[in-house]
Amino acid sequence: MAGLKIPKHKHMSLKQLNTYLEPDKIYIPLISGGDTDLEVYFNIGDTVKKGDVIARRKTSFKTPIFSSVSGKIIGEEEVSYQTGIKVNALVIENDKKETAKNIKVRKDIDKLTKEEYIDIVNECGIVGMGGAGFPTNLKYKTDTKINTLLVNAVECEPYITADYTLLKEKCEDVLETIDYILTINDINEAIIAIKENNVDLIKHVLKYKESYLKIRVVEVPNKYPMGWERTLIKEILKVEYDKLPLEKGIVVNNVSTIYGISQALKFNKPIIERIVTFTGEGIKEPQNVLVKVGTKVDEVIEYLGGTKKNVFVVAGGPMMGHKVETDLVVTPELNCVLVLPKIKTMKEVGCLRCGRCVKYCPASLTPVLIKDAIKDRDKLVLLHPEKCISCGLCSYVCPSKIDVREQVNKAKEVLKGGK
Repeated sequence: MAGLKIPKHKHMSLKQLNTYLEPDKIYIPLISGGDTDLEVYFNIGDTVKKGDVIARRKTSFKTPIFSSVSGKIIGEEEVSYQTGIKVNALVIENDKKETAKNIKVRKDIDKLTKEEYIDIVNECGIVGMGGAGFPTNLKYKTDTKINTLLVNAVECEPYITADYTLLKEKCEDVLETIDYILTINDINEAIIAIKENNVDLIKHVLKYKESYLKIRVVEVPNKYPMGWERTLIKEILKVEYDKLPLEKGIVVNNVSTIYGISQALKFNKPIIERIVTFTGEGIKEPQNVLVKVGTKVDEVIEYLGGTKKNVFVVAGGPMMGHKVETDLVVTPELNCVLVLPKIKTMKEVGCLRCGRCVKYCPASLTPVLIKDAIKDRDKLVLLHPEKCISCGLCSYVCPSKIDVREQVNKAKEVLKGGK
């Protein structure tokens, strides 16, 4: 595959899992999957329970957004979202009583029908927790026979260890839930993909996997962006597809998403908390933290000892993440808060026509030509910038220090009809 082995900094955050579960206030961004057209069910002054549906997308997805605490809605505030934009959020004062709605223990999970499973996953708001935020129920809502469940535990970004930590901490829950999913949806097998250099994690999973005959662990090369599902499927199953993996009878779920499904199936619990990697050379105590959805990240950073001087914050990893303000809040899709020192960067110079961006592009695109055709929509149609996954390798390898990824992103907008 195209791609590149890049330096790793995962050792920084691989410590004992910490928790920060009692913020005084939480901030629920009124956005879902980039969509701000929501139906909001509560007003300022209303009291809410943990697990209450605060809002829901108006689109056909109807994805719900939940309160992660019990308390009172005291206002609205503009906060930073992980893509770098500002969005409105409902501010909830946490009464710290943890009064919950619809939390229950469900028995005989393997007896659920596929329709019941899809309904639970939908109503608990389970989305892709590796960063995409795509509604998980839609991957199973099909008449197509699903042959393979591919569990993505690759985590190829160089700093992030949230999935690694989750799989270490909750391995038995993850395996049990995978087995439930196979049974309920009549899926032939499950494959857990882990990078070959994560030897300890592989041994850990294999230790618990012995009684699950339909689940196997597959090691994949330590290259970036191996976690991209198209690359992962080609590497492991040797097949390609046009638009969706389901065309080949494959469903891909991130390992954190599997754990989200576990909590939904066992306790009817929505995604109201998650593990986030707080890391980078600019933070004093890098580590993974279990936090409430809606928590401001600057509070967690202070709880961990604060930052060093002259830093900036990235939501996600350095390759695919976005620079954000410190009023960023935790959402189900946020897997990492990266704090880096500000440094002098090299000035951008003219393109050398070296072709490195073409050589390493995992989507087999020609980023340099897309950049050059930014004002020519007809040419862009032929160059297919919409196939770009924004992995950032083109910018990473560019000797001229051109932000090629940003140019390709602009080209996508041109094709969508933007300016």
